[in-house]
Amino acid sequence: MSSLLVVGADHLGNITDKLMSSGFKEIIHLDGRKVNMVKRGIPEHIDLVLVMIDYVNHNLAKVIKQKAKSQEKPIYFVKRSWSSIHLVLQKIEVTKRDN
Repeated sequence: MSSLLVVGADHLGNITDKLMSSGFKEIIHLDGRKVNMVKRGIPEHIDLVLVMIDYVNHNLAKVIKQKAKSQEKPIYFVKRSWSSIHLVLQKIEVTKRDN
């Protein structure tokens, strides 16, 4: 995986650097603050979607989930903490190795 869409949170802080060091070459961040974010699609080249559940409204989370499903993109819901994100990334790696 090389492209990641992160939805939610105003700022990612050092999470961006940690995601880059985990192997992601491109990270697109949508803060989800603006109402029109619901209308935005998921770019085709995105490999994975992370939704920061503690920083996104319910409607946006629902719409992003539907769009990810229709585009067959893996989507994960995490808290805005590196430990939560890292746990999900580890699970993805284990799943890839087992398949």
